[in-house]
Amino acid sequence: MLRKLLQRDTTFFELFSEMGDRIVEASQEFVRLLEAKPEDRDGFGQKIKQLEHDADAITHKTMTMLHKTFITPIDREDIHSLIKRLDDVMDFLDAAAQRIVLYQIGETPATMLELANINVQAIELVRKVVTALSDLKNSEGLLAASVEINRLENDADRVLRTVTAELFADEPDVRTLIKLKEIYELLETVSDRCEDVANVIESIVLEYS
Repeated sequence: MLRKLLQRDTTFFELFSEMGDRIVEASQEFVRLLEAKPEDRDGFGQKIKQLEHDADAITHKTMTMLHKTFITPIDREDIHSLIKRLDDVMDFLDAAAQRIVLYQIGETPATMLELANINVQAIELVRKVVTALSDLKNSEGLLAASVEINRLENDADRVLRTVTAELFADEPDVRTLIKLKEIYELLETVSDRCEDVANVIESIVLEYS
């Protein structure tokens, strides 16, 4: 009985991996949403919303397990921080998608698609690091992926700065400017939250390697 009680539950790693899969799928759906005709975007928005609900369920399951598990495979605070930041990535991605549909954004600006593709790259790396987290022997690979996520966040920040300046210089319609600026900022925040995940991973690796 005591041995069973003291066993470390590795289900947390499976939940992290499952969350990573959902976020990758949502990021790919987001690109499809941008590439679709404005009148065809509702379905993509609904799919992303469903993935966001799935992510909420995974987060809830993780938190419930965290309260019930006696010995966790990594520090409790790290588990809490990691699942919360993964959920944040999904939340901001969903927020951007819903606003594109709600605001009835017309033809997708090239810079918005560029930013979305940067996020796809970052999110795929997020899935890679959370899936590999159960094997901390590969610490160099985890740290290298985290550095790349940070680099992509810098790229996203650069795109946001450039497009914001262009919007204020060239967009004559104030309402359109406000809508586009909000969506761009949400997309850049997705990359920020990916960087947050990378920072948590880096902290875990340095603590346990």
